[in-house]
Amino acid sequence: MFWCGPGALLATVVIFVAACGASGEAGGSSARRGVRRAVPLGRSVQGRPISAVELGDSRAARRVLVVGCVHGDEPAGVAVADAIATGPGPAHADLWVVSALNPDGMAARTRGNAHGVDLNRNFPAGWRPMGAPGSIHYSGTGPLSEPESGLAASLVRRIRPTVALWFHQHMAVVDGSEGPRDVERRFAREVGLPLRALTDHPGSATGWENTVVRDSAFVVELPAGRLGVRAVRRYAAAVRHITGP
Repeated sequence: MFWCGPGALLATVVIFVAACGASGEAGGSSARRGVRRAVPLGRSVQGRPISAVELGDSRAARRVLVVGCVHGDEPAGVAVADAIATGPGPAHADLWVVSALNPDGMAARTRGNAHGVDLNRNFPAGWRPMGAPGSIHYSGTGPLSEPESGLAASLVRRIRPTVALWFHQHMAVVDGSEGPRDVERRFAREVGLPLRALTDHPGSATGWENTVVRDSAFVVELPAGRLGVRAVRRYAAAVRHITGP
């Protein structure tokens, strides 16, 4: 998500994206509407920086969050997040992009972080002990035990996105089990994926976020493998449509 290298807000949408620089302050009306800045969030277990890119209108009522990568072996969403973060900012929304929430897992090509924790089982809502370190769904020693999930939770509490999209792989489906149903339906139609209710897992990021801002967060399961250029553009355009009036 947030370092200068490979890969992490209708309503508020947030997107987690890597950025290699920052520009401008949010003071003054012109700056508020054209903000584009890198926001350091913290560091991973192994010390890799994690940051967000904020762009658009920093005082808009709509705040949009998109997270490109949570599981290190599911990196396809990073390209979409990067395309959004480097593209034009929305005129009527405060957009946040985190390209990679799990840079250590991406570097090692593992689902979990450097502690072997599945970050998508490490959030407070419904958290319970699961698995052992390194197992596929190891949930950690307690809710938000990992720096990466803690940073994401702090960002969500800070900006309170009204819409947040979290990318995963490899099921090729938009999850309709929770979150903003109208946004999910529109997004699925625009990108050509089916809308289907998936299992709500204990300790998931979206399950927890929906306790902070009701019906705000949903999952997009991308197809397996790397997305082609046209697919990246299609997904990025669908996200930008969410930020529109």
